[in-house]
Amino acid sequence: MEYQALAKDILGHVGGKENIVSLVHCATRLRFKLKENQKADAEGLKTNPGVIMVVESGGQFQVVIGNHVHDVWQAVRGEAGLSDDAPVADDTGDKGSLFGRLIDIVSGIFTPFIGILAASGILKGLLALAVVCGWLSTDSGTYKIWFAASDALFFFFPMVLGYTAGKKFGGNPFITMVIGGALIHPAMIQAFEASQQAGAVGDAFLGIPVTWFNYSSSVIPIILAAWVSCWLEKQSAKRLPSSMKNFFTPLICLAVTVPLTFLVIGPIATWLSQLLANGYQWIYVLAPWLAGAAMGALWQVCVIFGLHWGLVPLMINNLAVLGHDSMLPMLLPAVFGQVGAALGVFLRSRDARQKMLAGSSVTAGIFGITEPAVYGVNLPLRRPFIFGCVAGAIGGAIVGFSDTHVYSFGFANIFTVAQMIPPGGVDATLWGGIFGTLVALVLSCVMTLVAGMPGRAAEATPVAVTVGENDVLSPMTGTVLALDQVPDATFASGLLGNGAAIIPSDNKVIAPFAGEVASLFATKHAIGLLSDSGIEVLIHVGIDTVKLDGKPFTAHVKVGDKVQPGDLLLEFDRQAIIDAGYDLATPIIISNSDEYRDVVTVAATAVQAGTPLLCVSHQ
Repeated sequence: MEYQALAKDILGHVGGKENIVSLVHCATRLRFKLKENQKADAEGLKTNPGVIMVVESGGQFQVVIGNHVHDVWQAVRGEAGLSDDAPVADDTGDKGSLFGRLIDIVSGIFTPFIGILAASGILKGLLALAVVCGWLSTDSGTYKIWFAASDALFFFFPMVLGYTAGKKFGGNPFITMVIGGALIHPAMIQAFEASQQAGAVGDAFLGIPVTWFNYSSSVIPIILAAWVSCWLEKQSAKRLPSSMKNFFTPLICLAVTVPLTFLVIGPIATWLSQLLANGYQWIYVLAPWLAGAAMGALWQVCVIFGLHWGLVPLMINNLAVLGHDSMLPMLLPAVFGQVGAALGVFLRSRDARQKMLAGSSVTAGIFGITEPAVYGVNLPLRRPFIFGCVAGAIGGAIVGFSDTHVYSFGFANIFTVAQMIPPGGVDATLWGGIFGTLVALVLSCVMTLVAGMPGRAAEATPVAVTVGENDVLSPMTGTVLALDQVPDATFASGLLGNGAAIIPSDNKVIAPFAGEVASLFATKHAIGLLSDSGIEVLIHVGIDTVKLDGKPFTAHVKVGDKVQPGDLLLEFDRQAIIDAGYDLATPIIISNSDEYRDVVTVAATAVQAGTPLLCVSHQ
């Protein structure tokens, strides 16, 4: 199996299959609900090259994988022996805060079908584009069939949500799915339409008046009804004899929950839905540009911690109640702000590995998957991520000021533009949404090109720096990596000493202090130095590069040579090392760390050769 090794590593770092309560996945993440979060090793899992990031938020242990998350999810389920056949109750494990539990419930209900949800919204948008461009007529059979395909999920939302909510609440999902089916049964829709006619006689259930609503496309009523049904199912199962459970438990759930939903739960939930939609609309009308700026700036921060799921039901509820949503268009600049920042890194970077990662991240980001850009490119460099958020805020303010809406749900991506086409045809709101998105993309790209990455070290001139006796300067330019993130257990464990690592962006190693060359490997891939103050440093270019037998390396010093800060020690062919399949992560180790009280990394995420990297503290 292609992802079997990755699945085994993930399973081992989450505490084994016995520690898993449930496992689902969204567009890029595996979302674990664990019995004991302290048994999981997030830092250890981050070192796996197949894992982009690990986030613990919303009561979930989230492993960011990327676009192939579904394949990894299947591999993990296979290794753990997990099955979808039986419902999983989340009554065990860490409860977490009320907000965290709410996020967990929402994501658990919506993630199983988020892909088809986005696809349905995109198809709706493309149909609207086809009608506006005159390619299709709403009276044609082609349009009707594709419209049915795009609208089926939304119309039958109560049934789909009934199934996933039933599983999330630990009940029989087929019971809750049938309850959802009852809400949109043709007889109930006919009763609603009849009740809208003037002079219509009200209906009653056992003498209790019924207020009819159209529950197609609704969200909140079925979720509340599913919770009630699952609670009732558990209580019935406890009290009924085993010979009666299979038939009478579903009977009680249907006979009680369906009428209760039409009489109490449905009207209350409908009122709550309208209250949420109208409340959001009231806030939005007060200052749409401010709402857009806030969403554009903070959305990606919410995505990092998995908190964005709290807003998804609100967007869907807006569409169900109002027929449109203004929140989703404001997220488009936030997405393309990060895409633009990653594009800036791609255009400026001379590091082949970083350039390849940034390029693939741009492609994924265009289609709404921003985790590779955020975790793999922008966030490690810091400034590109900040520039993406700033550009997202400016673009979001423009979108909010333009009063742009979407008319179907989906991920914020390039296809959202089609979903912003109003039913009456193209107008200024659409162009405002497009303009705001382009502003975010271009602005973040330009800011990253100008100031988003550190400059290169001088090609031949040694760097003149005044160095304290406890300072170790960076021997190369590149991205700083914590030592425990180095993909080599010997270095990562600290057995050879404390320090840091750098992924180099050029091909030179310079002296980090005044001292002498203590050792030089015959293969020239590693060099040992001793400072005048007694600090012993090992610089090891790449991981396992000893196997290259010295071919990509050139030494400019020999053992016993005296060096000053900035003197050229080694040169190496970065591209040859990459092409040979070796990792460029370069550990810089204080070999005699035991003689010092502490070794502290003082450099930021990006560092330039000749600037402070480490500081040692005496006993």
